[in-house]
Amino acid sequence: MQVVKKNPQDIKRFRKLIVVFSIIIPIAVAALFGIKIPNIDLSFLPPIYASINATTALLLILALVAIKLKKICLHQMLINLCMLLSLLFLVSYVAYHMTSESTVYAGEYRAVYLFILISHILLSIVVIPFVLFTYLYAWSGEIEKHKKLTKVAFPIWLYVATTGVIVYWMIAPFYGN
Repeated sequence: MQVVKKNPQDIKRFRKLIVVFSIIIPIAVAALFGIKIPNIDLSFLPPIYASINATTALLLILALVAIKLKKICLHQMLINLCMLLSLLFLVSYVAYHMTSESTVYAGEYRAVYLFILISHILLSIVVIPFVLFTYLYAWSGEIEKHKKLTKVAFPIWLYVATTGVIVYWMIAPFYGN
């Protein structure tokens, strides 16, 4: 597959956008948690966005396998799906939390739950610029930069997707209590 070199001005603009998005997305998500829209029941969303996380984790692993097998087009398709699923997750997660009160974990493994939850939240913030820059480097044909940053972005993204499912499994028994 031949990579077409992109316009340096476009790449510069995208880099600036990535920095802006990496700042705005966590701030917007935090701010939206303060907004509660009454009389809308989106209680069906947590298992859906947990499934989105699980699917993302699986597709990330398949994307890794695809690139190891030199199936670049398949790798690109899988990563594009992961990007789309991550956006879908974010929208559904925010929608749920704008319409529902937070659920409190009341199980015996509270310390474990909090460790997983806090590391998940912090790394979900950290992963944004890593994933976006990694994607930009691939898109712009800067494959060596892409490979180097992937070594950081991939395990963090996989951790965030996987722990999202674990957090859901741990908190699910306490929904509606």
